Amino acid sequence: MTKELIFAGFGGQGVILAGKILCIAAMKEDKCVSHIPSYGAEMRGGTANCSVVVADEEIASPVVEHPDICIVLNKPSLDKFEPRMKEGGILIYNTSLIENKPKRTDIKVYGIDCNRIAAENGSERAGNMVALGALVKIVPWLCSVDSFAYALDQAISARNKKFNEVNLKVIKAGYDLPLNAQ
Repeated sequence: MTKELIFAGFGGQGVILAGKILCIAAMKEDKCVSHIPSYGAEMRGGTANCSVVVADEEIASPVVEHPDICIVLNKPSLDKFEPRMKEGGILIYNTSLIENKPKRTDIKVYGIDCNRIAAENGSERAGNMVALGALVKIVPWLCSVDSFAYALDQAISARNKKFNEVNLKVIKAGYDLPLNAQ
């Protein structure tokens, strides 16, 4: 099995980090992965996205043209990536920042109030972690929620490891959400 994903938002939302954490967690479970970050010139506030491929076998190409799964944390990302998705795909979008529902009816859509859930669980800036938890509940084949503790330890710099405990709590809050496709 192979799943192609896009994580997208604006700089500072941690979409590149979310993709990296997913890759490390999937690698821990013996999956093959690729991760290609893409971001604007701005440090914060510019566009950011990453392409992630998770597979049971070697990955022929890391390029994701038509993703199976999109996680979008802001409206410009929804506008850009929703049309590119494969029919039957999964779209997770952040209702904290995106008021309009996605338009497509041939995909499964999950609206999640990522910013609110993150804030309620100890970190206003961890909406990306809420989305990660929800993602692996919706698509458990990618990795188990338990692998995120290892991935956070590997991905987070020494000076920011103090946030790993709250990040893990937020991931689990996303995982524990009652999720139904719209």
